[in-house]
Amino acid sequence: MEKIRRASHAGSWYTDNPKKLADELDGWIRAAGLPKSSDVRGVIAPHAGYSYSGRAAAYAFGNIDPTNISRVFLLGPSHHYYTPKCALSQATVYKTPIGDLPIDLEVIEELKATGKFELMDLRVDEAEHSMEMHLPYLAKVFEGHSVKIVPILVGALSAESEAMYGKLLAKYIDDPNNFFSVSSDFCHWGSRFNYMHYDKKYGAIHKSIEALDKMGMDIIETGDADAFKQYLLEYDNTICGRHPISVFLHVSASSFLESYPKGFL
Repeated sequence: MEKIRRASHAGSWYTDNPKKLADELDGWIRAAGLPKSSDVRGVIAPHAGYSYSGRAAAYAFGNIDPTNISRVFLLGPSHHYYTPKCALSQATVYKTPIGDLPIDLEVIEELKATGKFELMDLRVDEAEHSMEMHLPYLAKVFEGHSVKIVPILVGALSAESEAMYGKLLAKYIDDPNNFFSVSSDFCHWGSRFNYMHYDKKYGAIHKSIEALDKMGMDIIETGDADAFKQYLLEYDNTICGRHPISVFLHVSASSFLESYPKGFL
């Protein structure tokens, strides 16, 4: 029986007009001007509304060569639902205004069988925006290609759980037909977020934020999960996808990708 997750943020966080959305995505990808590469096995991309992050996200999704990819693991943080675990979708298909993305039910069953995942109900699934904001880009990039997705909501994990889930998922990235799309914004700055780190040596506040985020990105590119954890402990940067990113760093460290040149993502 088909169980549909609606494109619940279409019409607010991004347009629900199929032609306008397709044109926007095509334009942003074209403007980014990046070559597609089969060496790119995962991306980290933002999940803010497209008026804020749509252009930036093209610099991640524009790298993807869809030719040999048949499955995308989608890791997104939970903004509204608390869990100390990772949770799997119970939907069978994710809708987007420009095409539906079927869920790989076989892999979902494999992950359920480990006993390490909980299930999120449709209400939680549709309330969360972190994974949905990747879906139109995935639908566009994989247009004309047969692809399934494996959505995983990543909760407030301990360092031990991040490593455990990373090792559990590592076997999937060893398969070149699989791809990982990791959802995260970076610094949320201001009193609203109770975070106002400011290093005066960079001058303007936005330059300090840029330097802080760049430091974190440079560490992520090394693939060192422990170094990323230390960075978060030291600066407490409000990276909302810190747990999905950490899980993915453990995925790559536990797989053959450890031998790849750093910065391949």
